[in-house]
Amino acid sequence: MICDEQYKRIMSLEIEINGKTFESPLMNAAGILGTTASSLKRLADNGSGAVVTKTISHKPKEGNKGPNLIETNYGALNSMGLPNPGAKNYLDELKSLKPLNKPVICSVFGETPRDVKKVGRLLKEYVDIFELNLSCPNIEGEVISSDPEIVKKYVEEFAHITNKPIWVKLSPSSDNIVNVSLAASEAGADSLVLINTLKGMLIDIESGRPILGNKTGGLSGEAIHPIAIEIIYQVYKKIDIPIIGVGGVSDNEKAIEMVMAGAKALQIGTALKDDIGIFKRINKGIKSYLQEKNIDLMDIVGLSHKY
Repeated sequence: MICDEQYKRIMSLEIEINGKTFESPLMNAAGILGTTASSLKRLADNGSGAVVTKTISHKPKEGNKGPNLIETNYGALNSMGLPNPGAKNYLDELKSLKPLNKPVICSVFGETPRDVKKVGRLLKEYVDIFELNLSCPNIEGEVISSDPEIVKKYVEEFAHITNKPIWVKLSPSSDNIVNVSLAASEAGADSLVLINTLKGMLIDIESGRPILGNKTGGLSGEAIHPIAIEIIYQVYKKIDIPIIGVGGVSDNEKAIEMVMAGAKALQIGTALKDDIGIFKRINKGIKSYLQEKNIDLMDIVGLSHKY
């Protein structure tokens, strides 16, 4: 028999990360329904434990030329190029989220540590957590998180301008993501977000032209789920800070699998795009699993490492 207190604990799914309380371990991934306050409120009303904004830069960015999104039967390939209104123009959206009563995580980006600090200074009053996007494969030049020393510099510099928790989102395209994760942790990251999209490309065989306007883009969806699981598993063994898992979560089984690999919370991207009810369904499935096993969510974080 499950006592009333344990039953309530299982059914709440409430977790704590970096001093912030989350009603459930699920939230959207940056870039998915995070452009406006109204869309983020809609996510909160549909079961997300927190909301994550679109990635915001200091100055407005138009993004890459189209086509910039291709859906496939195994996920999606995108080369959006971080389109956003810029930090100053995004302030009103963040201000509108003040009554939300759920953590607001602001994804931020800069071409240099100085640029991203400018974003942080402008927005820090209105967010609960910052997510440093050091992993987007769609910007010009190298992916920032391919170099542990550069990652370290970004995190250390950003920590100077805020006392809010700093999450760092890393690319699976790094040569050694474990070393990059360690560098971020040692530099002061409070949590890691693993993983972003993988680089990919599609070609039209009739013309021979790359399909995406930017030629290459980032692959997301169920196709990258096993890769995300393996990376989270490896990084969990080496670091002591929380991991927020991302990559192909589309049902409660995949969510539980990612938690067992070492993720304390989860972000949902591609599967959310056409299914706003996915948070409630996955939350319900996780609760049923925990109730059947008579265990708490925290009991299964990193469970696979016992074997």
